[in-house]
Amino acid sequence: MTSPATPLDRLLQRLSLEIDSPDTFVGDPGPGQGRLFGGLVAAQAVMAAGRTVSEGSLHSLHAYFLRPGRHAPIQLTVDRIRDGRSFTTRRVVAEQGGEAIFNLSASFARPEEGISHQDPMPEAPDPEGLPDWEAQRARMLGDASQQRHDGPVEVRMCDPDDPHGAPQPPRKRVWFRPSGPLPEDPLVHAAILVYASDRTLLSTAARPHGLGWGKRRAASLDHALWLHRVPHLDDWVLYASESPAAHAARGLIFGGMYTRDGARIASVAQEGLIRVAREPSG
Repeated sequence: MTSPATPLDRLLQRLSLEIDSPDTFVGDPGPGQGRLFGGLVAAQAVMAAGRTVSEGSLHSLHAYFLRPGRHAPIQLTVDRIRDGRSFTTRRVVAEQGGEAIFNLSASFARPEEGISHQDPMPEAPDPEGLPDWEAQRARMLGDASQQRHDGPVEVRMCDPDDPHGAPQPPRKRVWFRPSGPLPEDPLVHAAILVYASDRTLLSTAARPHGLGWGKRRAASLDHALWLHRVPHLDDWVLYASESPAAHAARGLIFGGMYTRDGARIASVAQEGLIRVAREPSG
């Protein structure tokens, strides 16, 4: 089998789940070392849930990251909680080696006319010309080999972390977009947005403490997302986040996603575990 040509093609392949039974799917996270990126597991769970829904689009999810995932097949079991006239609810448990690593509750809604309002989009510089997330990460780690080139989602930074570790306000703005065109399937667009929503949040909570890359150990604990509009990721999306509180090594972060013309398409909340990195022995 020929390997997909680009990182985005490879991500799309990871989201094309194998059907084991009508309510059981198998996700391939691909080769790699270390723990899986939580956004990938969440995106695969969204795809599994959505493939059991005949009408409606994803409008919210609530999830817990239970154990670090490995680069091995993931079994995704869907529980059809409810099929209603307006809302459909699904529960997904992701397992590896017989142990649950991730739990997702997702709700899908049929289109409906009704009330509509939002706060204005935060001001932000245009994404063109802003620092690339991966290039900045490699610079702060002092190791050019750490830069991951041509990722499936491109991220540009409006508010880079201080390279000297000076405390900064717990707020961050980034622009992101897929690194190429997506298929027209709305579920795929929603899954890619969920994938991207797990990035940048933990670094927002670490900013007041000067814990940039290489100075912290961090992991997502739980994650919630509300889609206000059906996303169509054909352009840059502004992702603005803030961390109003942190205690006992746990940071809380809220985020909002906006199209370039200012429409808020999603809101996000996450709590993450953030610890000071241990000094290398020897």
